[in-house]
Amino acid sequence: MNTSSQTPSLGAKTAQVLFSVQNGIAHITFDHVAARNAMTAAMYERLRDICLEIQATPSIRVAILRGAGGKSFVSGSDIAQFTAFTSGEDGIRYEAEIDSYFSPLINLGIPTVAVIDGLAVGGGLAIATCCDFRIATHDARFGVPIARTLGNCLSAGNVAWLINHLGVGFVKRMLLLAELIPASELLANGFLLKTHSPEEMDAAASALATKLSTLAPVTQKVSKATIHRVLRSQLPNCDDLVKECYGSSDFKAGVNAFLAGTSPTWIGK
Repeated sequence: MNTSSQTPSLGAKTAQVLFSVQNGIAHITFDHVAARNAMTAAMYERLRDICLEIQATPSIRVAILRGAGGKSFVSGSDIAQFTAFTSGEDGIRYEAEIDSYFSPLINLGIPTVAVIDGLAVGGGLAIATCCDFRIATHDARFGVPIARTLGNCLSAGNVAWLINHLGVGFVKRMLLLAELIPASELLANGFLLKTHSPEEMDAAASALATKLSTLAPVTQKVSKATIHRVLRSQLPNCDDLVKECYGSSDFKAGVNAFLAGTSPTWIGK
């Protein structure tokens, strides 16, 4: 999943991904509260390493992913990296790099639960969509508002993944209208399993993880893998479209405006 969003990197020195295991349940926490848990490259690398460690630990039966601070799951990524892009080929490379971060999470053989307080935007939506189940606070919002912020795009794999989980209508609202969709709408379409008050979230996450941990692990693993293979089958190559967008003047203007805290002017080139 593409991780671009609307949150710049702040307080990067305190950015970390915490990992612990209790009673066979892994707890992964995105801790970058100063930037609403925006993900740095080091945080993405740490997430990948944690997932590989979990995959190699048979005693872990479920993983819970959550943002620290109680106000945001993950609000996006470090945008400054895009200032070094010089052509559309950089976009192709970036998409491949993102795949390397998220593939271990998608391919985990155990059930995964995203516990979402507040924003799940850009990289946050990507991480949440990589998980098997999502519970959220009533006021949570979800989206990829790149048509308003950076002027980049998603790869074919990313778009297909979102469509399979959200439906074409919601994906068009996110990508073409740059809307942030409220939790109530995504609960109704099944993207969210349940919504809760902030006070209920810990107990709800624990209850769901406990239930998942009591069920047949081989069945869960094989079922997940089968679903993912079906979703990824017959995926078209759209690298030419990614190159067009990342190589555009609009993308460069969007990144510069974002980092300057101004509104971009789109020229369509």
